[in-house]
Amino acid sequence: MKNLRHAMIKEIIAQEIIETQEDLADALRAHDIQVTQATVSRDIKELMLIKIPIGDGRYRYASPTKESVIFTPDRVKRLFEDTVTSVDMSENIVVVKTLPGSANTVAAALDHADWSEIIGTVAGDDNILVVAKPKTAAKTVVARIRELMNDTPATQRKSQE
Repeated sequence: MKNLRHAMIKEIIAQEIIETQEDLADALRAHDIQVTQATVSRDIKELMLIKIPIGDGRYRYASPTKESVIFTPDRVKRLFEDTVTSVDMSENIVVVKTLPGSANTVAAALDHADWSEIIGTVAGDDNILVVAKPKTAAKTVVARIRELMNDTPATQRKSQE
């Protein structure tokens, strides 16, 4: 069933403009494939779908050409600068907030980065839950994400003023 669903997703995004997870779920249902938002979110991550601009500030899902081309260091930096709005942590959990519709791509970039401190990510539409191990590694993950965001930590900003 999963292989059929993945094939249908690839076909749908090649033929239609799909802007949101909800649009994709609706398109799958129109093809008699019943899915939940969580399933669509996982499928997007597994297929490493990306969002590409279509004009007027709008984006659509597309299939990646090659994984190594999509997640080059420059593109990852640009992705984080353009879409990540904040990052915070508690214990070993890091929460990354993104612009709507961007969380899956950012989570896929984090997964592809293969940071040893990250044992997993779960993405919604605009939030990512990142699990760090050990607990002390969460600070390192936050610092790396802030660096990618080009966001100076508040303590450094205060000392620069």
